[in-house]
Amino acid sequence: MKLVVGLGNPGRAYEHTRHNAGWRVLDEFARRRGADFRRSWRRPVQTAKASMEGAGTLLLVKPLTFMNLSGDVLPALMRPAGLSAKDLIVVTDDINLPLGKLRIRPKGSAGGHNGLKSVIERLGTEEFARVRVGVGEQEEGKSLKDHVLERMGSEERRALAEAAARAADALECILAHGVDRAMNQFN
Repeated sequence: MKLVVGLGNPGRAYEHTRHNAGWRVLDEFARRRGADFRRSWRRPVQTAKASMEGAGTLLLVKPLTFMNLSGDVLPALMRPAGLSAKDLIVVTDDINLPLGKLRIRPKGSAGGHNGLKSVIERLGTEEFARVRVGVGEQEEGKSLKDHVLERMGSEERRALAEAAARAADALECILAHGVDRAMNQFN
């Protein structure tokens, strides 16, 4: 089993924000697999089960703990299933990449991203794959918080939808062929 986690924030207020790029990717990936997200009654997450030839069973997860606490739910999901960080792929936004650009890595630091910091702290390792989706740098004079949490305009939403489709392609490549091949194809 593989665990694919998209980082984002719950609630309508955050629905079309840059910080929810990870959720957009997971929604597209789940749609392709015919999987529907359901709210867990035991934990603050939405989950969907899917399968993919060559990858087996997949658990897709959207933490509902807000970005800065994204890692809090992962140990309780991973431990009972016998999963380790090597079975995890995290999808998140990245302000250091131009809008729509992807960056795939087999491991690494949080790079200043609070959601990734939370995941690393809760798992005690940086040894998990990640797919970063570029949401563009903040404008001069605008705070980082405002940049990632403001609602995007229609043009930016279209660009992010295209990036989410490419990121879903990248997830399929990672699961079927490994991180190295996906890096060569999508970075």
